[in-house]
Amino acid sequence: MMPTPTPASAFAPNAWILRLATPHCAAQPGPAPEAALLSGLRFAVKDNIDVAGLPTTAGCPAFAYSAAESATVVHRLLEAGASLDGKTNLDQFACGLNGTRSPYGAVPNAFNPLYVSGGSSSGSAYVVATGQVDFALGTDTAGSGRVPAGLNNIVGLKPSRGLISTAGVVPAARSVDVVSIFARSVPLAWRVLQAAAGADPNDPYSRLLAWRSTPFPAQPRVGIPDELAFYGDRLAEAAFDEALQRLRDLGATVVRIPYAPLARAAELLYGSALVAERHAAVRAFFDAHENEVIEPVRSIIGAAKRYSATDVFEAQTELQALAQQVRPMWNDIDLLVVPTAPTHISIEAMRADPIALNRRLGHYTNFVNLLDYAALAVPSSIRADGLPFGITMIAPAGTDWALVELGTRFHAATGLTLGATAQTLSEADRTAPPPPDSEPTVRIAVVGAHLSGMPLNSQLTERGARLLKRCRTAPHYRLYALANTQPPKPGLLRVATNEGAAIALEIWQMPLSAYGSFVALIPSPLGIGRVALEDGDAVQGFVCESYALAGAQDITDHGGWRAFIESRRTE
Repeated sequence: MMPTPTPASAFAPNAWILRLATPHCAAQPGPAPEAALLSGLRFAVKDNIDVAGLPTTAGCPAFAYSAAESATVVHRLLEAGASLDGKTNLDQFACGLNGTRSPYGAVPNAFNPLYVSGGSSSGSAYVVATGQVDFALGTDTAGSGRVPAGLNNIVGLKPSRGLISTAGVVPAARSVDVVSIFARSVPLAWRVLQAAAGADPNDPYSRLLAWRSTPFPAQPRVGIPDELAFYGDRLAEAAFDEALQRLRDLGATVVRIPYAPLARAAELLYGSALVAERHAAVRAFFDAHENEVIEPVRSIIGAAKRYSATDVFEAQTELQALAQQVRPMWNDIDLLVVPTAPTHISIEAMRADPIALNRRLGHYTNFVNLLDYAALAVPSSIRADGLPFGITMIAPAGTDWALVELGTRFHAATGLTLGATAQTLSEADRTAPPPPDSEPTVRIAVVGAHLSGMPLNSQLTERGARLLKRCRTAPHYRLYALANTQPPKPGLLRVATNEGAAIALEIWQMPLSAYGSFVALIPSPLGIGRVALEDGDAVQGFVCESYALAGAQDITDHGGWRAFIESRRTE
């Protein structure tokens, strides 16, 4: 059942929440099993990410539309067992790093409401920091998935570009947009990334990227800018020195690197014709309803109109030249570490000087997506004034897990409580997760008694298998209820395309070492074969020999085994 959208005005006292979702706002095909990667976890999404049945406003009421389908990333998280609580406030059109640029109100810092939360993913960071959800989605173009994390004592994982689909996300600058993850621990953020990642033909910038599965060296070379800016904030400067010492205690060697080319790359995002991509993202709406866009967002997007197509190509060429210039930097360091934000800024001050002070918050962030780096914002300390300080670890695309491994150890060494709660890191969250594909795995499609909640599902879970997703076969299969089987089982048979239908199934991932013992349990006439999926993929899965279908009931019209079982219960 779809929810009735709640007017945003009803939540004016809580500017971080825009809309609450009913428990089934994005329906899942059956209960998520305990083996699902995110089973039992609650999340929220930034309101530039579509959720079926809820409006998407991108922080602009005149822009609002009702989403017919959820974004790909939301679908994947629901399939992994998480439940959606609602949508969160943001800087309008994801244009800002401070959290005050919204007609729904400024989102406060979770530690001191006089200070900015950071943006543009302000509401998502706030609900994680205050313990209202387990994790939340933001977006990150210029630092929006990192700055709010650093200012609120939580983790902000900005994956490599293209790992998470942006289909169903209102773009800010489509070629560099990234869906980001907020959590109170690094391992949880990694679990969310595992569930969310995957190629998507509906996203023109989606890509398959080989993840580095080895950690940084035991004594990593950590690069830091040769010129550090804190804008007079001595507490932030001292906190960064403390963070560097903690890295040294973990075995790191600190190396200073020239920051000027990175800073110049950062300037290009808004200070060159590259800003035209901001206009392209919302061009149809902006050109027709410019007065409905608040300042300074209107001026920032409108600035694109003064550039020509030639200017854009010149800016792109300069960016590529800078990328070439900084590439040798990685020969001397394993990762780059910067303050996530150089200072805290009050809401009052930000409103008085919204451009210059917002730029300060992005001092160490804007270049990351432009140069195709992965980044992880990690809490580091609580300053003497009670405000958080965090660092961001940065490395080339594909190093997401290596950052997570080091970030987990760094966070554990801080001894901090989590977000603005009194919670402490669990033992599991103090332990770095295993690398991706550290053990070979195999995907298995199940259609009957092995489905979640069915009698034989334990044969999967006791072998360490986890549910990847629920989907359907390609439309050339028929499903039969086999006679004289205990527990009851179906048989899946491939037929000619015009004689079949798409059948509901689940895809599970199992360690290859356990696969042999699982297959040994499969009784005749069932076996393992290649099953074609509706998205064009193919996986190992249960099939049936045709001789066993004599006397079997054709249940194809039910669309799947679960629906057939339910129909028998209601007879």
